[in-house]
Amino acid sequence: MVKWGMGIDRRAFLAGAAAAIAAPEVRAAGSSFTVTDMIGRHVALVGRPSRIVLLEARDVLTMGVIHPEPAKLIVGWAAVDRIDSDALRQAYEHQAGHSIAVVGKLEPGSVSLEAVIALQPDLVVASAYADGGDDLFVQRLESLGIPVVFGSAVTNGDDKGHGDDLSNLMRFWGRILGREEQAEVYLSFFADRLSAVGRCLEGAEPVKTYLEVQSTYADCCWAAGKIVWGTLLAQGGGRSLDAVTSPWFQQISAEQLIAEAPGLYIASGGGFSIKIRPAIAPGLPVETARQGLRLLAERPALSILEMVRQKRVHGIWTGLVTVPPLNILFVELVAKWAHPDRCAQIDPAGTLAALNERFLTIGIETPCWVSLRDDQL
Repeated sequence: MVKWGMGIDRRAFLAGAAAAIAAPEVRAAGSSFTVTDMIGRHVALVGRPSRIVLLEARDVLTMGVIHPEPAKLIVGWAAVDRIDSDALRQAYEHQAGHSIAVVGKLEPGSVSLEAVIALQPDLVVASAYADGGDDLFVQRLESLGIPVVFGSAVTNGDDKGHGDDLSNLMRFWGRILGREEQAEVYLSFFADRLSAVGRCLEGAEPVKTYLEVQSTYADCCWAAGKIVWGTLLAQGGGRSLDAVTSPWFQQISAEQLIAEAPGLYIASGGGFSIKIRPAIAPGLPVETARQGLRLLAERPALSILEMVRQKRVHGIWTGLVTVPPLNILFVELVAKWAHPDRCAQIDPAGTLAALNERFLTIGIETPCWVSLRDDQL
């Protein structure tokens, strides 16, 4: 899975490795400590890291919930498009005050080992989905004294059965960044709002929902499974389609979607590839986002469904699901959309405002969600 650059021979690799080991700035000052990563590995770190490489660039958003200037610690990242917001990416690049090297693309296996080593990191944060799933990749970095931790255990395989636990994730980052207290404050904030959703949903029947994981104008129908997206859907009082058996997401036929007759449609959009998907992302025009949602609803498989005729059609920015600290916004939205009478007092806009005011140095702008009807948020 590791990509070796053209023209790099063994001698050049070893020379680069020696330079990485010898560089005095590779290690941050401070006491050694151990962190338990998201797949249960215990990894020793020599001081707080100050030169971090993220193999999932959107991890900077999670860091930003508990650290005022996370981008200053990042020297390289991969899968930058998964931040899915040009406004947020540019804001974090500006915050860094230095150039953040791109060491890989969206596809697993695209990360350049040589590029990572050349940055002289004191920590690499991998994920089970990306190149960190390659044991050889981890071994090569660790043989050079570069620690590797896993910031996510989620895959679309059937061996996990669950997504990443938010408490463990926030404490993982709190430990790495020396922001344990801030992590606990955030977890309390999240728990309070999740409890409010639970109270309004008590005794409610889950609403079958077509939650579309990859919404594009020319394709259909990528439905959420039972974990990750599906877990959050259930917390908000929805439930996945009956035909979906894959844990994360699965494409079903248009005929199956019509037969299931879900009561609610939630699309996903973002700032990446906006010519083929709705432009729902922080900093983009709301009306442009709504127009994209209209185009999705006009696809043949959806346009004849009762939920579309009733305009029970909504869209979200993908970050509300893929960035775990923001999941509370998605759960609140599902509750309001699926159970508008029961959960009228739930206020996702107020929660976003509180997140921006209390936790995020770089605020998240609207639109993070959109509906066909103005009276549905």
